[in-house]
Amino acid sequence: MSLAGSDVTLIARGPHLEAMQSNGLTLISEGETRIAKPFATDDPTKAGPQDYIFITLKAHSVPGIVDAIQPLIGPDTAVVWGVNGVPWWYFYQLEGDYTDKRLDSIDPGNGQWDKIGPERIIGCVVYPAAEVPEPGVIQHVEGNRFSLGEPSGEKTERVQTLAAELSSAGFRAPIRPRIRDELWVKLWGNLSFNPISALTGATLEAMCQEPDTRAVIRDMMVEAQAVGEKLGVKFPIAVDKRIDGGMAVGAHKTSMLQDLERGRPMEIDALVGAVSEMGQLTDTPTPTIDAILALVKMRARLAGCYS
Repeated sequence: MSLAGSDVTLIARGPHLEAMQSNGLTLISEGETRIAKPFATDDPTKAGPQDYIFITLKAHSVPGIVDAIQPLIGPDTAVVWGVNGVPWWYFYQLEGDYTDKRLDSIDPGNGQWDKIGPERIIGCVVYPAAEVPEPGVIQHVEGNRFSLGEPSGEKTERVQTLAAELSSAGFRAPIRPRIRDELWVKLWGNLSFNPISALTGATLEAMCQEPDTRAVIRDMMVEAQAVGEKLGVKFPIAVDKRIDGGMAVGAHKTSMLQDLERGRPMEIDALVGAVSEMGQLTDTPTPTIDAILALVKMRARLAGCYS
């Protein structure tokens, strides 16, 4: 986006920030290396109010930065939620019996709801797979789609402007009237692929090809689909096709496995725990999800990656 002319500010920390300040941000994609040099800082007060704030942290890291990002938020600022898993704003403006329901597993104390505000949110389903091989360097594996959608389903001016900005930078940025449907399609994979990979060390390709692990993945997805459908979600593809889509990514390690290997906190609650909570909310049994949740929590605790 920076190379396409957008005024971009990056908020980062540690060695990653130092590398970007010294050398710019390097993107390696399809054999091509590009370097952008947008303003990068660890101090949001130096950036000031923004038109759009992209939040792309792991879900468990967001509560810790809610106060720090307040200088970025102006009267008309939109917050683009590019975080994996069930979002804290999921029930905002959702038609049905659960309108404005809060989820304790991902927003205890309602800190995000109160300090970011669900009215600012633009939902974003992020599809690119990428890794950070070293500070300041992003290795793009595949994918260029960022699906966008207002929680209300409206095609507002702010979401249309954002889609145009992303498209001008070479991304696919469709606006979805039912962003939660697409969110669940990605969540299907994160819910199952991530914890199974953390428990086994397998890549996407390996766990989807092996009949035994594929069967566990499928059971988790079937249970999740039952939860989603009780909340009004329409799943556009079949379970086995979704699993095949994950297998097609190839020998890629999921983000949860990468975090485990590097000793970093793992995003268990937003990817797995929240679905279990939603199952309880809707009186939907999730026995396989609950069992894998218990196992991956223990695996993460033993590695010092979950508390």
